Amino acid sequence: MHRRDLLQSSFFGAAATLATQSAQAAIPKAKVTRVRFYRVSDSRPIFNQSGHIVTVETDAGITGIGEGGSPDTVRQLGAMIIGENPFRIEHLWQLMYRGYFYPPGREKIHALGAVNLALWDIKGKALDVPVWNLLGGLTRNYVECYSTGFPSQGSIRETARACIEAGFRAFRTGSAGSRGEAPYRHRQAVDETYRQCQEIREGVGEDGDWAIDYHTRFDLADAVRLSSLLEPLRPIFCEDLVRSENPEVYRTLRPMVNVPIAVGEHFGDRWDANVLIENRLIDYSRVSIPNCGGITEFMKLAALCETHYIGLIPHFTGPVSEAALVHCCASLPGPTIMEMTGSGAKQHAHLPVHYDFRDGKMWPNDRVGLGVEFDPDRAELVLEVTEVDRPIPLLSRPDGSITNW
Repeated sequence: MHRRDLLQSSFFGAAATLATQSAQAAIPKAKVTRVRFYRVSDSRPIFNQSGHIVTVETDAGITGIGEGGSPDTVRQLGAMIIGENPFRIEHLWQLMYRGYFYPPGREKIHALGAVNLALWDIKGKALDVPVWNLLGGLTRNYVECYSTGFPSQGSIRETARACIEAGFRAFRTGSAGSRGEAPYRHRQAVDETYRQCQEIREGVGEDGDWAIDYHTRFDLADAVRLSSLLEPLRPIFCEDLVRSENPEVYRTLRPMVNVPIAVGEHFGDRWDANVLIENRLIDYSRVSIPNCGGITEFMKLAALCETHYIGLIPHFTGPVSEAALVHCCASLPGPTIMEMTGSGAKQHAHLPVHYDFRDGKMWPNDRVGLGVEFDPDRAELVLEVTEVDRPIPLLSRPDGSITNW
């Protein structure tokens, strides 16, 4: 090797070493000291789809903010990580997921997602960078959105038109039919849904997009008939064509329809969706944060989707989670559209700062961590965990990584 090459090699090697040392020095030594659960008034009243706030505190003076879960599930998860290093995010995910030996159900994975969001928030704050910077940096200038429940403009045709004019990528509707106690008549609902979708296509125009959620209401035969009717109207996706308990049903359904299929709102971690993705039985994943277990798991799911050319259209869950999704989606390369409810202008008293939405799009920002601010005075503290509790033995491999008991 020439002397010049040796000097360059030495220089770049030293620079890399200094950069590594600098990054390590920038992360303070820290331990998790307390996990809190706050009930907020505008959360959805659903146990496994909550918008309640979880905070994770450290002895370094940094507090992370997450969203989701219930007191019981957060109590177990919090007690697993007290005293642990908050920056070992993957390790703590494995600890919380596997620490009770039996695989957690979707409700507990939802709560795990809340804690995971808080840990990513802590790391971003410790390094003084937004989370998207920790995920590889931005791949897009903004994230396109579609609207669910866009404010009515009188008719569904005019509502769809106004949605597109507001800057949204697409207008999303639901299948027609009665609400409440009245019997739901599937065949009539198929016909009425088709008529409404014809108006929506006229409203969004040739250059606009629209989508529909079947809401798992239909039996297989009705889902196929509706899909055949809607195909000429060119929906960007049709969601949850049939019930979600048995993903294998899409092996039967997929060859019977030609509309783009979106599935995943009901799912948790990647093992709920991997059969659909790996066998190319869907076109879009609706799996979302915190339902999947947080940012850590969502990025793995996204890599699985990218491998098999599946797009991402994550379900809207809550404002902190929506802010987290911007960090994820803005750092991913594949086709991505986020869901926004209504016109996107909703405020939350307990979150004076959350996500940046304008012109029908989500915009990444430079605020550190998740970029959200939480006002605990606008929420009810119902739980705090300060003591470690691990009732099931834990085993580790010789290298320190977790293995099952």
